[in-house]
Amino acid sequence: MGGHPKGLSTLFFTEMWERFSYYGTRAFLMLYMTAAVASGGLGFDTAKAATIYGAYTSSAYFATLPGGWIADNILGARRSVLIGGILISIGNLLLFLGTMPLFYAGLGTVVVGTGLLKSNAAAIVGELYGKNDPRRDAGFSIFYMGINFGAFISPIICGWVAQRVNFRLAFLFAVIGMAFGVVQFVMGRRRLDGAGELKPRNQVAASAETTALKPGESSDWAKLSAIGVLFCFSAIFWGAFEQAGSSLNLFARDLTANTVFGWEYPSSWLQALNAVFIVSFAPVFSWMWMRMGDKQPSSPAKFAYGLLLAGAGFLVVAYATSIAGGGKVSPLWLVLVYLLHTFGELSLGPVGLSAFSALAPPRVAALMMGVYYLSISAGNLLAGLAATTFDASNPESVVRLFGTVAGVCVVAGLVLFAITPFLKKLMGGVR
Repeated sequence: MGGHPKGLSTLFFTEMWERFSYYGTRAFLMLYMTAAVASGGLGFDTAKAATIYGAYTSSAYFATLPGGWIADNILGARRSVLIGGILISIGNLLLFLGTMPLFYAGLGTVVVGTGLLKSNAAAIVGELYGKNDPRRDAGFSIFYMGINFGAFISPIICGWVAQRVNFRLAFLFAVIGMAFGVVQFVMGRRRLDGAGELKPRNQVAASAETTALKPGESSDWAKLSAIGVLFCFSAIFWGAFEQAGSSLNLFARDLTANTVFGWEYPSSWLQALNAVFIVSFAPVFSWMWMRMGDKQPSSPAKFAYGLLLAGAGFLVVAYATSIAGGGKVSPLWLVLVYLLHTFGELSLGPVGLSAFSALAPPRVAALMMGVYYLSISAGNLLAGLAATTFDASNPESVVRLFGTVAGVCVVAGLVLFAITPFLKKLMGGVR
């Protein structure tokens, strides 16, 4: 991939197929759980389904923390990615088989597999670049495109199969997608040039010693403190953003007129908008960061922009609900919401991956990537809890829900702008 390490392409496609599997399931999971049993669903009420959804998506990201520790201390990142992919395929197969005990077992197996794969794939990307390599943010932006190629294709395919054919059959497509990812990773492992392999403890110690900080520079503890602060703001952002699969998914089904020239399309297709925008604009953001070079905003400032854009998106959907008069709104409102959220994600998501990997001491690199995904875990839990209050029959409560989310994001973004100079000191020479 033009000017980047060869191994980036292997990780690009591995993450693409893993996200195909994850986002394919996410596109219809809430709809599956809340659909009537007679329609092939589970017949759960919204509160129960949203709680399960939040617990599942939150656990998937939380599992990256032990997944990172296992990679750092037992398996190495490369083996963890391989085993994780296999477990994700097995988990989706259990969901396809369809009994209630297998439903929960399948979700649990996918959680374990995601924990092993996700943070470690990103950690291997970090190993392909030096700490202050100017290609680093751009490389993670390209990696992010792989995520979103998968996230674009999967709602179209899995969402259509789920809502037009059979919910359970859609899980089988998630199995197939992850299987492709596993095969591709095995075939392309030589391109990684040793990145992601478990290092002997004496080699890790030597690496840590050679990167020891000189007098006057920030200590590892200062950088870890910066990670802690960014973690909190990252969790707030993802708590808003990840409502795409919960409250915004229900909004798309219940309060949006999903028709084009009289033809009604599956509401889950709107889940693909974010991925379309990511694929379209990630190269623009990648080019922009590289073009700006040392003049680009710092990582904390980019986080703040992301929060403000997330808040703007929820202001839009709150306004749309308020003027609908209890009826359904045009899908163009959600198009605008997802566009704003995409710009927010591109300001924070790949930058978060890059910043956490650069700030992490070498001996706990994969673990710190797990900490980043832990912030997404917390955000997913918040998103699920927020969706429990969604009530399509009460537009005023929907406006209140979305307005509250918008206010939290905007205030958090302004606070982060205010403390950015302090954070830059903690981060030392890391952008």
